[in-house]
Amino acid sequence: MYPAELVKPMREQLTQVGFDELENAAAVDSALSKSGTTLVVVNSVCGCAAANARPGVIQSLKNDKRPTQNVTVFAGVDKEAVNKVREHMVPFPPSSPCMALFKDGELVHMLERHHIEGRPAELIAENLMNAYNEYC
Repeated sequence: MYPAELVKPMREQLTQVGFDELENAAAVDSALSKSGTTLVVVNSVCGCAAANARPGVIQSLKNDKRPTQNVTVFAGVDKEAVNKVREHMVPFPPSSPCMALFKDGELVHMLERHHIEGRPAELIAENLMNAYNEYC
């Protein structure tokens, strides 16, 4: 587990733009049981989260169509919440960072780490905006 002071600025990068942190399994189930669309970001301390994932997600929210709710869990910190989110992401294998869009609790779009690593934030934002335009 990472120390809270280490991940605080990484968490805040998403919470400052309106993401709700989910820290346990019950919070994950509650968020994913709501109607509408939910964007879930599995946040991470890795470089591709800092350079690509978080900036891409933030940029994607400038789209006309956006998810009803935005939530995040932190790999290596929120173990219970991360494990519960990953149950909802089956058949995709665990990866972090990653992003998933759910509609009425059903997984409809997924960006795994291999879709994020080495790709510019603008490409990640474009991918997510296309999903928002289709499902939101």
